[in-house]
Amino acid sequence: MIKNEIFRFIKPFLEKKKKACHKEKKIQTLQLLGFYMNDFLPTDHDLVSPDGYIGSLSVINEKTAEAVVIIENISPKFMGFQIPIESVFFNIKSTLAQLGVEGIGQAYELDSKTRRAQVKVLLKAIGPVAVEMLKHLVVGAYIGKLFAADARRRVRDPDYLARYFGRSDRRGRPLLSLGGLHGSSDLILDKVDGRTVAFLTLQNGRVVYSKSVYGFLPTLAQALVAQLDTRNMVKLHQEWIPDVSKSIESDDILLVRSLPLHIRTVFARVVNELLAHGYQHTTASVLQPNTHASGDIYELYGNSKREVTDIPLEFYTLEPYREHVFFSDRDQLQTCLSDMNLLEKAFETAPKPEQNKAAVFVVKSEQLLNLTPDQWIARESLFQEFPRHGQDSRKAMMVERFIQQQPAYPFLKAIDDGYITSQGVLFTRFFPSPLMKRMLLSDQVQRCLKGIYFQYPSEAHQDYFSAEDRALLHDLDKFAIPIYWLDKVTKQILQYIQKPDRDSGLFVPLNQIETFLKATIFGTYGSNLLAGSFEHELRTLLEGILAMRPEMNHPLLLPSTPLALVTGGGPGAMEVGNRVAKELHILSCANIVDFRRGTAGVKKEQEQNKYIDAKMTYRLDKLVERQAEFNLDFPIFLVGGVGTDFEYCLEEVRRKIGSVPPTPVLLFGPPEYWKMKITSRFICNKDSGTIKGSEWLSNCFYCVQSAQQGIKVYRQFFQGTLQIGPEGPVHPEGFVIVD
Repeated sequence: MIKNEIFRFIKPFLEKKKKACHKEKKIQTLQLLGFYMNDFLPTDHDLVSPDGYIGSLSVINEKTAEAVVIIENISPKFMGFQIPIESVFFNIKSTLAQLGVEGIGQAYELDSKTRRAQVKVLLKAIGPVAVEMLKHLVVGAYIGKLFAADARRRVRDPDYLARYFGRSDRRGRPLLSLGGLHGSSDLILDKVDGRTVAFLTLQNGRVVYSKSVYGFLPTLAQALVAQLDTRNMVKLHQEWIPDVSKSIESDDILLVRSLPLHIRTVFARVVNELLAHGYQHTTASVLQPNTHASGDIYELYGNSKREVTDIPLEFYTLEPYREHVFFSDRDQLQTCLSDMNLLEKAFETAPKPEQNKAAVFVVKSEQLLNLTPDQWIARESLFQEFPRHGQDSRKAMMVERFIQQQPAYPFLKAIDDGYITSQGVLFTRFFPSPLMKRMLLSDQVQRCLKGIYFQYPSEAHQDYFSAEDRALLHDLDKFAIPIYWLDKVTKQILQYIQKPDRDSGLFVPLNQIETFLKATIFGTYGSNLLAGSFEHELRTLLEGILAMRPEMNHPLLLPSTPLALVTGGGPGAMEVGNRVAKELHILSCANIVDFRRGTAGVKKEQEQNKYIDAKMTYRLDKLVERQAEFNLDFPIFLVGGVGTDFEYCLEEVRRKIGSVPPTPVLLFGPPEYWKMKITSRFICNKDSGTIKGSEWLSNCFYCVQSAQQGIKVYRQFFQGTLQIGPEGPVHPEGFVIVD
């Protein structure tokens, strides 16, 4: 029995020590990451200071004393350093206030350079328990902190708070409620004198102390010196007396109770001027957001025969990172994120030089519109080669260090550890390294991260994604984390979008996303060297397809079906295709390869043309993968060279193996040209038996010399009268020559 009592007494001490060690370890880690250059410090909130201790104590009489309270290690972000001193208040510990010890700040000295404050505090004992407690207070006891009542942070609109009702944090704890997750009708929000005020209905009865409290006071005084959690200790000596008067006498403290107020999204402060006449609340009037269920006991004194029925509270917002704000509630931020000019200006605030990596987490429009270089985290771009096979331990260590050196790491780590609770978007100069995948897809990051905005796909390869990058894009899309490219070439915000049932996608302008998702995809293959003379025919062909939509009822062509056209994005025939598509208001797309890094002496290929809306980019070593991701419903071949031959064979193989249905492929040009390209190979394969059973592939390719011939093929296909597929005829040339 004695052991149990001892353990119950020392358990809070052990938990306090454990939490302190854990917190110190977190702070050390975050300091190494340069965390202290940012707003989301893992210490106190910016409206409160740490607890201060008694530096000197002068007893005036048995009910009054004067203390000089010293507060050290104040956060440089403490708002008390920035606002008029008249708006800074001393807040005595609620443990002392519940015993009847009032602490009123008389004079304040704050020094932002030393991060230190000194406050002259008048201590008043209200009631016999407080008189006894005042005798035990000693120098070194931590008795209170400062609160900065920054008028700019006062909540003015009740809707700001109302949206939190019924919502919880990641551990299921209510964000704001009175008595439970979904709150209570006893919490009434109103607007008084231009500020939001909540009136908390009090329960019938009052809290009194048992006589055992007097023997506990010396221990409590020592606990204040040791900075132990004393709130629960005091409760052991309190008794609830229901159905008694809540009126107040002039020489005693009145402890009243409401339902437990859960508050994690704002600071709350008792509004003395709105209390019933004759009542005064102690300076322990601030309810902090880092307690699970605060605000169930309030300490009043004064003189009145009228019963008090409710407690009025006003509210102050937290730092943006810690507000638990949902992205869906940030209407202004969402509007800003659709404005290319605003986003470019925001990225211009990133630290220079531009080849260095930089990132910032944005949670509200005001932050986005007023970004400064010191709000970003910047890292010098250092390239390293990871060890090869057989050095797994060393490789794992180097990968971990690489991840920690990324500028997005501190933000993602803060989200994962619960220091950032508001949902927002990540701005990063370069698309995140695929090695960041583990953090980006973690449960808490996925919950908070509502978008990634970047300027450049790669540090080393500029506008070109690696295969690992595209795999990360695919995973982020699956985990519902939108990705946006602020593309300087198209001068648009492009979002990564995957077509349904496909594992690849394009970066698409925001106003064209629905078009891309619903579009039937046409595509042109041809030479980057020859523009050709088919521009008129291509325009007529596409116009004909648009014109036939109203009369069709095919899954790939309905009256409401939009069209998209994909090319390789280069000059020549590709540029013609993109230009015609853009002129006809057809979504103009491209899969673009980085041909700059070819082997010395090999002819460098095309550069991107200027008529592209949506695109994906590839590095040279992934040319085959790029071709596999064209995903065309209707390919159109023009005169071309080796690349065109490869593309033709790939479309042929797709139809042979059934990865795409047998749709018509147009071959623009004279039959003699396509016979030289196709016929000899088809006859060779047919005669040798290597395409036995697949000879029908010849009915999927249609040689046309005019747009009208192409329109005729498409019309028959959409009407279901085209002889195509395994049941169709075999054509000896390897393709159909359209008359």
